[in-house]
Amino acid sequence: MGMGVNIRHRIAKRAAQEIKDGMIVNLGIGIPSLVADHLPENMDVMFHAENGILGIGKSPEKGMENPTLCNAGGFPVTVVPGASYFDSATAFGMIRAGYVDLSILGALEVSEKGDLANWIVPGKRVPGVGGAMDLANKAKKVIVLMNHCNKNSQPKILKTCTLPLTAKACVSLIITDMAVIEVTDEGLLLKEVMAPYTAEDVIANTAAPLRISDQLKVI
Repeated sequence: MGMGVNIRHRIAKRAAQEIKDGMIVNLGIGIPSLVADHLPENMDVMFHAENGILGIGKSPEKGMENPTLCNAGGFPVTVVPGASYFDSATAFGMIRAGYVDLSILGALEVSEKGDLANWIVPGKRVPGVGGAMDLANKAKKVIVLMNHCNKNSQPKILKTCTLPLTAKACVSLIITDMAVIEVTDEGLLLKEVMAPYTAEDVIANTAAPLRISDQLKVI
């Protein structure tokens, strides 16, 4: 079961609401890379990519791509006024020094404690853990964007991750096609449900206990 374009954009649009003026934000590969397209106009945000750009703009119009300008996933991007370019070592220096306010990442699994597994499915050929390890550990806040369930309809939010971890206890918010869930010291808190799903659907498709917010919203 693939995810429709609209659903991916819906998740990205909800994630964009978490971005505040003046932030430095790193967008991961996959759904997170769509977030820049949903930022409110005239918001002053610097999007960071570990391949060496600070100041990524919206996706370019078709035919207007610059072949030398791409994000960490290799997709064409534009830049905003004041953007800068640097090598990967400097990009990681920024991450490790804690200058990234918000890191928005994809995930294979997230645990109830906010442990993140997002880099390897055993048996599949992968290039390695990449920048996610540093971004998950060092960004001031980490948000995960993903399908609520994997392609076998199994929950991706678990009591304990089964896949190799990228970083422990790093995730503070999970946004899926079904829900917005906050990771708290008392466990997972269901804050928003995405129509047409119900709170019951979310609970049935989450393999960890969920507390339901008093201010539960249906989006």
